[in-house]
Amino acid sequence: MSFGFMGIQFGFALQGGYMSRIFQTLGASPEEIPGLWIAAPLTGLIVQPIIGFLSDRTWSVRFGRRKPYFLIGAILSSIALFFVPYSPTLWIAAGFLWMLDASINISMEPFRALVADKLPESQRSYGFILQTLIIGIGTWVASNLPWMVTQLGFKDDAAVKGIPMNVKVAFAIGAVVFLGSILYTIFTTEEYPPSDEEAFQKEKKNGNFIKDFWSSVTSMSPTMLKLGLIQFFSWFAFFTMWSMATPALTATVYNAPAPSEALSKADPVAFEAMNKSFQLAADSVGSNMGIYGLTSMLFALALTFYAAKFSVNRKWVHLVSLVAGGAGFILMGFLPSPDYLWLCFALIGFAWGSILSMPYAMLSSTVDENKMGLMMGLFNMFIVIPQIIAALGGVNVLSKIFGDDPIAPMLLAGSSLVLAGLLNLILTDKQITRG
Repeated sequence: MSFGFMGIQFGFALQGGYMSRIFQTLGASPEEIPGLWIAAPLTGLIVQPIIGFLSDRTWSVRFGRRKPYFLIGAILSSIALFFVPYSPTLWIAAGFLWMLDASINISMEPFRALVADKLPESQRSYGFILQTLIIGIGTWVASNLPWMVTQLGFKDDAAVKGIPMNVKVAFAIGAVVFLGSILYTIFTTEEYPPSDEEAFQKEKKNGNFIKDFWSSVTSMSPTMLKLGLIQFFSWFAFFTMWSMATPALTATVYNAPAPSEALSKADPVAFEAMNKSFQLAADSVGSNMGIYGLTSMLFALALTFYAAKFSVNRKWVHLVSLVAGGAGFILMGFLPSPDYLWLCFALIGFAWGSILSMPYAMLSSTVDENKMGLMMGLFNMFIVIPQIIAALGGVNVLSKIFGDDPIAPMLLAGSSLVLAGLLNLILTDKQITRG
């Protein structure tokens, strides 16, 4: 049921780990990078509620309810993944990022609803944790793909404004895995028909997206709003990491910033040496970033065994995990050498594993099952809005609180994640915090 999420995470991990590197290789400055990412959260803001609404009102004996959206998103995502590293200019790369993120969202949002569709309340913590386990595997493998293909003989150097061949091959592999894993879920998973076919058809006929969307917004429960606030600061932190980790860590931890285009004209030899150092450092950052996927996988595996037999205190698991992740970001500013960077991402993995499971398990306990897709899409607004704020200047402006060093955005991400963790203390409903 959740295997397709491995492919989705291949797309997200390659996007999160290497899009900023592609932007920098094409000549973007660190200050321009958050703005180039703006397309990603904007598409999520628009696409997820719409896809959730449509999938709630879709049913076919042959194709199911959520599976048609898995397939459409997978095809479009695979096309975008294959072509994005061949972008000749920044605006084309940003356009492919828009297409990629929109397509991933078409597949991803119904996957969240599928778990709630098929599992009773008593099994949902287990279901979302198992989904997180598969996501962790995808994150770790995909983040290491450029390094892996380099070991196979594909070079990681590049000409001026060129994308290294190892990145191109990694994205091509990601495209194949994305489509293949989604197809596996489609062919092996059976969806349940509506419990009341007549009521379903009536609701489908009378449904109106604007009316239902506004009704859902105005009727959000206090629990959903509290979870949304926690999600806001959590995803602000992770967007900061995805957009700024490569420029921050290559410049600070590895002392290998991206060379400027002007240097390529003034001193080609120096440019080539700096570019080689930057590409190697970027490969290492990407591989280290994959550690958070590995840790989240181990975290989810342990919780899977636990949740299969016992109830989980979702509130305290989420609180401790987010604070641990925040500590990982903050430690990046105090590393004696790059050899310890893996430890920072290992701590971040605990937060990532929890973010992908605990909020959704808590939310599903409060949502009308007939509107599961729409409400999951609406809940994801608390994910994309902080990313839009970050992309429109939030990262650049708020990072100044921590100084002008390149590592400042990572300190900002850590502080945001610690705050998200502490906000779990406002969750008081025991019905949703245990499960």
